[in-house]
Amino acid sequence: MRTASIRRDTSETKIAAGLNLDGEGRYRVATGIGFLDHMIEQLSRHSLIDIDLQVDGDLHIDPHHSVEDSAIALGEAFTKALGDRKGITRFGHAYAPMDETLTRVALDISGRPYLVWKVSFSVPRLGELDTELIEHWFHSFAQAAGITLHVETLHGRNNHHIVESAFKALARALRAAIEIDPRKADSVPSTKGTLGGQ
Repeated sequence: MRTASIRRDTSETKIAAGLNLDGEGRYRVATGIGFLDHMIEQLSRHSLIDIDLQVDGDLHIDPHHSVEDSAIALGEAFTKALGDRKGITRFGHAYAPMDETLTRVALDISGRPYLVWKVSFSVPRLGELDTELIEHWFHSFAQAAGITLHVETLHGRNNHHIVESAFKALARALRAAIEIDPRKADSVPSTKGTLGGQ
């Protein structure tokens, strides 16, 4: 089983994160930010990655540190659970429709973190979460996980739908990319023979 646990303690947040890449989409998420909890639960459910994420952050200041550090912790656990990346499909893409909204995610578990973000919002907040922090979550996750990540909302009006479709598309793309290819289960999917500095 490809599993990992991470403890991340700073003066701003205290985080415990655990992942099982070969899970069933089970989750236990408590970031202190209800909307973010809901999105990470969607990520777990639709990727079939079991996620246990407990965050104690300085929410009396604002949600920024909890959002950023939760993404970093999940990204670090993700790359740790992948190990040497032998046998993974590596690339993944998905479209996630949600009513009037359609979002596309394409990614490469390349070891070269990069985010292309073509998503916009018409409101400053969803629940207690600033919408500008959504991009920051995706950026922090991509950096820590070593993923080249492209996210684009092709059309949509409802801001909740836009965010949720992005998380669901990320989930389905990750699910495809981490699958083991039985034809190459013992080799790293790169002509260099290595991914992510392994």
